[in-house]
Amino acid sequence: MLGQMMDFPLTIPAILRRAESLYGAREIVSRRADGTLHRSSYAECLERSRRLGTALCQLGLEPGSRVATLCWNHHRHLEAYFGVPSAGLVLHPLNLRLPAADLAYIVRHADDQALLVDEDLVPLLEDLAGSPALKHIVVCRDAAPSHPTKGMLDYEELIRAAPASGPPADPDENAAAAMGYTSGTTGSPKGVVYSHRAMVLHSLACALPDVFALGENDIVLAAIPMFHANAWGLPYTAALVGAVQVLPRNAFDASTLLELLTGERVTFTAGVPTIWLGLAEEIGRATTPPDLSALKTIVVGGGACPPSLIQYFEESLGLRVVTSWGMTELTPVGTIGRARSHLKESYRERSRPGRPLPLVETRVSKEGSIAVWDGKTMGELEVRGPWVASGYYDDSNREGMTEDGWFRTGDIATIDRDGVVEIRDRAKDLIKSGGEWISSVALENGLLSHPAVAEAAVIAMPHPRWQERPFAIVVVRDGLTVGTDDLLKHLKSQFPDWYLPDRIEFTNQIPRTGSGKILKQALREKYGY
Repeated sequence: MLGQMMDFPLTIPAILRRAESLYGAREIVSRRADGTLHRSSYAECLERSRRLGTALCQLGLEPGSRVATLCWNHHRHLEAYFGVPSAGLVLHPLNLRLPAADLAYIVRHADDQALLVDEDLVPLLEDLAGSPALKHIVVCRDAAPSHPTKGMLDYEELIRAAPASGPPADPDENAAAAMGYTSGTTGSPKGVVYSHRAMVLHSLACALPDVFALGENDIVLAAIPMFHANAWGLPYTAALVGAVQVLPRNAFDASTLLELLTGERVTFTAGVPTIWLGLAEEIGRATTPPDLSALKTIVVGGGACPPSLIQYFEESLGLRVVTSWGMTELTPVGTIGRARSHLKESYRERSRPGRPLPLVETRVSKEGSIAVWDGKTMGELEVRGPWVASGYYDDSNREGMTEDGWFRTGDIATIDRDGVVEIRDRAKDLIKSGGEWISSVALENGLLSHPAVAEAAVIAMPHPRWQERPFAIVVVRDGLTVGTDDLLKHLKSQFPDWYLPDRIEFTNQIPRTGSGKILKQALREKYGY
């Protein structure tokens, strides 16, 4: 016997219809490149988003076509978040911090048909030359162009010419809405394709009281680049509940964030630990304590949260800190670490990623069996749920999945008897710096491409601000000489500055296993990391 409920599609347009009809007057505050603020409303934003979707379809894009963005956090990028999937297209934010080779590979692999790009990021397009599918480039500007950009369209002119259609028809809830790529830690970057259904359920869960606890009266500032991990789903969660959104463009420095937090009376903010360590330093330098009385919640995710950071914000400033863990493959939020009033938890316990969101299930797998929830038994963390990836784009082998359909995260973790997850280590030797992944393998290959380098290994070393930074160990070829400056110069031609090692050590031998693999644990022990 089947239930007799309506087959109501769970889609992004359904979220946006609610935002427009109930919260149309609520504000969207967007920082311009010159530091001034652009103010609009959900009603204005959604009308422009529909024009954008219509304009892209008029350019010849068909349902399912990928639309890339190379943009910072501003109202036009938010319009793309809303308008592209609502038009039956697939939003694809590009991580502009990735190495050029990875960025070019991703655009080709995703078969992006169109690209929205900020005017100050146009120089990055040189790295994308040669992508056969990329037919249309649209430039986002704060001011009218003084002269046309050769071969490119202007965003404002494009949407101005498009008709102001009504709300779009709902696509299939299982259709692709957006996609994001992992950082290519082993091999090439991998694509994750989000469905409308997954994003609606993710938004509903994140809004719950024991998760982000968002509502109509909130003012949300996501201190997360909109090209990073689906911006933690906050653009959609905020729209679902009618919260004001404050978009800082590329101003993630502590001074500007503090100005926005106080000036806009922000109630909720989220970002990686590096952001909040910088903010703590900025507040400590201030001669007059800033007025953060409106701020209810700071979510710390994207990296391990130092217990001292929670203690400082809560004891010195009276702010509530919430920890979280997630991955691109989880849309991305998987766990939440809210303080439980009935328990006396230490700050170290509070720094753990917390328990899974409703509808997300977790387990730890050790040597082919499922570990008990005792808080001690370590193994690989595996998850499943309605917003967890079931495979990667264009990957028929379903890499990363267990035989019984759980996603293998690659993180080594424990789960205690209350279901609290604690990440203990990583199965892959990734380096997490300021919320961004750095591939040790990529850096090793870069070092090995220098003619004087015989062997190279890269491990993570702790950093008080960035959590982790790369530390390289190098063996020089017999009869040759090379210095640290030479190797950094060599790497700089291949990677962005933030990717480069903070320290390079020269040695005679790198320890390896019998099969020739580098013993990185031995290196960590040797160098005290």
